[in-house]
Formats: sequence, structure tokens, C-alpha cells
Amino acid sequence: MNETPVGVPTTLVEITVDGETVTVPEGATILDACRRAGLDTPTLCWAENLTPVNVCRVCVVEVEGSRVLVPSCSRPVEEGMVVATDSERVRTSRRMVLELLASSVAMDRADEEIADWMNHYGSRPERMGDHHEVATVAQPAKVQDELYVRDYERCILCYKCVEACGDDAQHTFAIATAGRGFGAHISTEFDVELPESACVYCGNCIGVCPTGALVFKTEHDMRLTGTWDADAQEVTRTVCGFCGVGCNLDLHVQDERIVKVTSPADHSVTDGHLCIKGRFGWQHAQP
Repeated sequence: MNETPVGVPTTLVEITVDGETVTVPEGATILDACRRAGLDTPTLCWAENLTPVNVCRVCVVEVEGSRVLVPSCSRPVEEGMVVATDSERVRTSRRMVLELLASSVAMDRADEEIADWMNHYGSRPERMGDHHEVATVAQPAKVQDELYVRDYERCILCYKCVEACGDDAQHTFAIATAGRGFGAHISTEFDVELPESACVYCGNCIGVCPTGALVFKTEHDMRLTGTWDADAQEVTRTVCGFCGVGCNLDLHVQDERIVKVTSPADHSVTDGHLCIKGRFGWQHAQP
């Protein structure tokens, strides 16, 4: 007699978020509960295809009984937990984190969502001084080849690139964090030149970077000439034809030319990650 497999029953946890009761599976995070409740919570170092590293602190919330604000992206829910996501304490913390980040790096090429959050919380980076004098900003972009550019004046040390290059995706470990305190920065292993590093040019670091610190060479050049127009781009989903894995590709097309390739983070095959052929091997499709 054949047995029909039955899934393990899911234990549900009930918590309160901003006065509303929310039920989520055991093991879910506060961020999961916030999104289940339809609350748009800001994140920078979190991504659905990466392990939370708790470094940006813009997703903090107030939990009843907790002395400090807690990161919603990694804190598991507990039965009966009472969470406040928009208290004055939370808003002040998020506003200051965004101000400090924007005061030390160039944020003008960051995701549009970041600019929206800064406006939402009334962040004024100028209160922290002129960021153009900071050493992080006063460095030229590293143009090593025709694939991608490392523009570290925009780096906020969110560690997404480190995670994508490591255990979460590529397992190449070509990217690491070097230095301490104000000297902390993203580097290749042992700080060697990129071609001598373990980098396999998969570009997964570009796919997760939220600020444009790591960017396609095509996008970098078009921005310099003022021709980059994300609103005018048409995105078409297709399947990569280089092998039989079946990775989904999103082709970003502007003026009838492919300008970059991404992959959906929720795709069961790629989880948003690609190899060098999938992310960069499209030049042959156009003159």
C-alpha cells in the first residue's frame, strides 16, 4: 500500500503589530509579520535571498518589554509579542540612521526607495556636515573592465555583496570586509587586484547592491553621459539559453538596446543569482 506524504503541521504565532493582530508561522521574523500586515518597513542590508546580517538598523521596531529597539529583519516572533513600528522612538532612530549614512557616502544613485524613505522620515544629512569631505566619498570609481564598476564612494557597508559572494549564493568568497571603525571598507580577499582575486565575475554583488556602489559598466557610462533613463526602459523576462539550468533573465532595454540583465529574486532556480554568462553574456544580441 502506497503512503501519501503529509507535511509537518505549521505552528502559528499570534502577535500585535501597531494595534492589529497578526498571525504568522513559527520561526517567522517581525519583518515577515509587518509585511503580512501590509506595513512597508524600510530595509537596506536585508534581502529576501540573503541571510540577515543586522548592520543597517533602519528596520528597527519597538517591542514591548525590550530595553532597546530590535532589528525586525532577524528577530523571530514570539507568542503575544507587542510591536510598534511607527513610534516616535522608531522614527527618530530611522531618521538618524539615514542621515548618518547619507552624510558619509554619495547617495544620489541609490535605489529610489531609499530617497523616498529619507523624505518620509525628514532626514537632513546636511546636519552632519559636508559629506564631500569624507574620505569614503573622495575616491575615484574603480573601472577594471567592461563588465562592472566598483564605485565605493556610494558604499554603506551593508554587507550584501559579501553575503552574495559567500555562503548565500556564489561560495567564491572573493569579497570581504577589511579594516576597523572608520577605516572599514569592502575589499577583495587579501586586498589583491580584482583579476588576481577569486572573483568569477558572476555579478551577484551587483544584483544585491542597494546604492549603486557596484554597478554595470553600461549603466555607469550612461549615467556619466546623462542618457540613463530607468523610466524609459522596458523589462522583458526570458530564459537564459547558455545551458539547461533554466535561469530566468530580466532584460532591461532602452532605445532598443539591452543595457543590463537581472534575475527575479523569487525565482525557484536562481533566487536572483546568475553566472557570468547569464548576467553579462548579452552583447552578442546587438551590434
